Amino acid sequence: MLSEPPPEQPLEQGRPPQPVRDDLWLFAPNRDTAGGSAWWLEQPGPDGSRGLLIDCPALTQTNLQFLREHGPGWIVLTGREGHGRTRRLQEALDWPVLVQEQEAYLLPGLQRLHTFAAEHELSQHARLLWTPGPTPGACVLLAGGEDPGTSLLFCGRLLSPLAPGLLGPLRTSRSFHWSRWLRSLERLRTWLPAVAPAWLASGAGLGALRGEKLVPGGRRVIEGLDLVAREAQPAG
Repeated sequence: MLSEPPPEQPLEQGRPPQPVRDDLWLFAPNRDTAGGSAWWLEQPGPDGSRGLLIDCPALTQTNLQFLREHGPGWIVLTGREGHGRTRRLQEALDWPVLVQEQEAYLLPGLQRLHTFAAEHELSQHARLLWTPGPTPGACVLLAGGEDPGTSLLFCGRLLSPLAPGLLGPLRTSRSFHWSRWLRSLERLRTWLPAVAPAWLASGAGLGALRGEKLVPGGRRVIEGLDLVAREAQPAG
């Protein structure tokens, strides 16, 4: 005789996301993604959506209420380290999920799952680039309207906080491929528009930013990375 599956535990209340600017919110660190950062960007998208959820926040009552009030939206995953409990979140919201095709296998049977290969234009103001290295299907999302001063690059774990105002590639024991990571950064420089991004939003933990949420001068930070010196570093 088959036993019944154990009942699901009630969701914890959780902390509400913090407003960062008029169109952007940052969720509390998510222990399901090793303390990673998820973001809600409010901007019109495809199929009448009202915003983009970049990576998966903690599955809490407060976060679900916030997303239901601000949605509908799209869930965009910048790499496997940001998946968290995407399946349960998607089931609760019934929102489409977009992931780079290399990591779609991690979400088998997920409803409304969309994939892309090298590049993808999600909307008029949201474009994605495949940037393997941190994980096989890592990607970044460039969002920006007509004002280049508000353009924002959601860089997942491609760039992590190193110090206040500074992001860079940071290898961990789970990193996929260091040389491809650096090549992805080189490609990113040519893919980005000349004056973008104005701001950087990391998907990693933000503790090293000492209270800051976004890093200004995004284009300057990316151009200033010494990829030659990093290539010479021994693998960690």
